[in-house]
Amino acid sequence: MDETSERVEKIGETSGREVQTNQEPHEGMVFESESAAKSFYDDYARRVGFQTRVLSSRKSERDGSIISRGLGCRGGSENRSKGHESCSAMILLKKEKLGTWVVRRFVRDHNHPLVPHSHISRRELDEKDIRIQELTAELRVKKRLSTVYREQLITFMKDVEDHNLHLSKKMQLVYDNLKKLEAEREELLHRK
Repeated sequence: MDETSERVEKIGETSGREVQTNQEPHEGMVFESESAAKSFYDDYARRVGFQTRVLSSRKSERDGSIISRGLGCRGGSENRSKGHESCSAMILLKKEKLGTWVVRRFVRDHNHPLVPHSHISRRELDEKDIRIQELTAELRVKKRLSTVYREQLITFMKDVEDHNLHLSKKMQLVYDNLKKLEAEREELLHRK
């Protein structure tokens, strides 16, 4: 079995005919699994010249399994009046009762130039995205810890300042008492 027919088997069937790897997605297209549909869209994106991302997913309230997934273009365009505008190219997949996945919506048009034959694989992007998410989560934890440490340090510094003020007052009281005692002693010596 060659690579093309192996790929066709993995992708699934559409209304009784095999899905070819070089065809464009269309509404009503059927896949054997979510991963087959995702793989097909990733291959399509690579051929056309864009990178994909997960736009949305919906879980079943009954068992928590994913029953809908939106995949779209990672790109966008810069608009002077609106700033960055996300690309609207996307595919919406829904899980059918029999376990197959069907394309319910497909938007072809992009709002930015495409670069065909992108060499970045979805897996590499996923690994990078996962690493970015891990680092972002770690950064959030560190920021929270930093905030807690800062608050503790500020509290400690305030306690030290309060303690210093208290000691200064006591020292001033001791100094004043010593001066008073010295003045009394001097007075007693002058009387004698």
